[in-house]
Amino acid sequence: MNARSTADLVLRNGRVLDVFSGRFRKTDLAIAEGRIVGFGATDAGQSIDLEGAWVVPGLIDAHVHIESSQSTPGAFARAVVPHGTTAVIADPHEIANVLGLEGIRYMLSASDGLPLGVFFMAPSCVPSCPFESAGAELGPDEIAEMLRWDRVLGLGEMMNYPGVIHGDSDVLAKLAAAKGMPIDGHAPGLSGQDLWTYVTAGPMTDHECTTVEEAREKLAAGLTILIREGTTARNLDALLPILDERTAPFVHFCTDDRHPESLVDEGHLDDLVRRAIVSGVSPEVAISSATIHPARTYGLDDRGALAPGYRADLAVLSDLESFSVREVFSGGVRVAADGDPLFDARVAPSDIVRGTLRIDPSSLRFDLPVSNQASPCTVRVIEVEGTQVVTGAGEGRVPVVDGSAISDPASDLLKLAVVERHSGEGRVGVGFARGFGLATGALASSVAHDAHNVVVVGASDGEMQAAVEELVRLGGGQVVVKEGQAVATLPLPIAGLMTDGELAETAERARALSRAAADLGCPLPAPFATLSFMALPVIPHLKLTDQGLIDVDAFRVVSTVLETA
Repeated sequence: MNARSTADLVLRNGRVLDVFSGRFRKTDLAIAEGRIVGFGATDAGQSIDLEGAWVVPGLIDAHVHIESSQSTPGAFARAVVPHGTTAVIADPHEIANVLGLEGIRYMLSASDGLPLGVFFMAPSCVPSCPFESAGAELGPDEIAEMLRWDRVLGLGEMMNYPGVIHGDSDVLAKLAAAKGMPIDGHAPGLSGQDLWTYVTAGPMTDHECTTVEEAREKLAAGLTILIREGTTARNLDALLPILDERTAPFVHFCTDDRHPESLVDEGHLDDLVRRAIVSGVSPEVAISSATIHPARTYGLDDRGALAPGYRADLAVLSDLESFSVREVFSGGVRVAADGDPLFDARVAPSDIVRGTLRIDPSSLRFDLPVSNQASPCTVRVIEVEGTQVVTGAGEGRVPVVDGSAISDPASDLLKLAVVERHSGEGRVGVGFARGFGLATGALASSVAHDAHNVVVVGASDGEMQAAVEELVRLGGGQVVVKEGQAVATLPLPIAGLMTDGELAETAERARALSRAAADLGCPLPAPFATLSFMALPVIPHLKLTDQGLIDVDAFRVVSTVLETA
């Protein structure tokens, strides 16, 4: 085809970003059969005058868990495409921890044919480590199988960094299976020789940096840094100083875990790019870090640029500085305008993803036995940091009643429990957390990274029991209980993680949950996002799983009760 003589569509008079030279130029953009075929055309089926609007490649999220949007892939696409996102690198390890390969097949099927390119990384840590009980286990053989599937690009985040450092045979076998393909890392706080050992084993990226110093050391070790701005973990402001014209090929943006209310209120990758520009990063650099550079990192050779032969995924901006997205094209088709999707993506979920909470609430107990019934007793305490997924390890004194340690709301020492929900065994791990601030009531969720057992925190055992009972009735989700009654709920019947409703409705119910938690005294900006990470035993420093309290630094189970009075 002669691009200058014929095209399906010509976008005229746009200021088009050339990501290769880092410059905008005023030109026409010719599109045929879904691809860029040149600059200008004398004959076109359709011509649109952009009147000087800015044109940039569609944005690419370098690392996201779609399940954290609490929406199906179709609903997620309807939410993010109007913000200029045209491709995502998704790690489906949330649903994989619940349903294994069947869950990943569901995500592949549910994302097929969308105007959002959904690419996957094979989940490397299901479960994340030996100290939690997931609904499935994916070993090296399963990893090797997934790596042969369409749209699976490489190995997902290797969270078991202690296993890498100490040469765990299964961990190394998974890394070996993905040799020559992209391999995502996950190494919070790792430094020095341990970092070098980890990188030598194969991981190529890291999205867990929280300081400039950590990011610079990891860059120097050869890792590509993914600047994360999710709902709980927010690292954009701290890490933007590492992004400039020289580092841009090795620094990308990702949302990781962005919940529905954040997507509705703040946007998606457009939020990160906009804030980077406002903070002084040049638009050309910021946009390239969200387009061509992640495309190159993950081998998406026909995406991320507006040049001949590239897929015609692009966003039209009404303003560059505020990164205001006016229209979005996917494969040369207009799929969003003025913040609204122009496509439908509703797909009925299969039965395989429903009915995943196998818990008998009547048999649950949240006792924490104390050998000496004297009160109070000293316990280890998970110290909650509301804007990060890292938690502290502290101590506290709590009352003992009938031989069991109980919550002390007046001191913000609340009982935390994780209930195994996959096998029906009803195993419960019990600990204490400080930072949720509940004066009464309880919060419970079937979203609990990464094994997604039920996690519940409360001012009393009875309120915690009522919260779990409501979760089971819903078939999964998130609840706030006060005086034994549910006052706010968000049903998530798809694997206990997602709903097939529209994201705006999901966001409103999520806001209602946060308001109800605040009414109980919770000061956290995103209480359920914070709660969901209390059970992740690969993020320092102290976490809780169904198997007990985990000292992540020592990588072992420890006792919650230290001593009695």
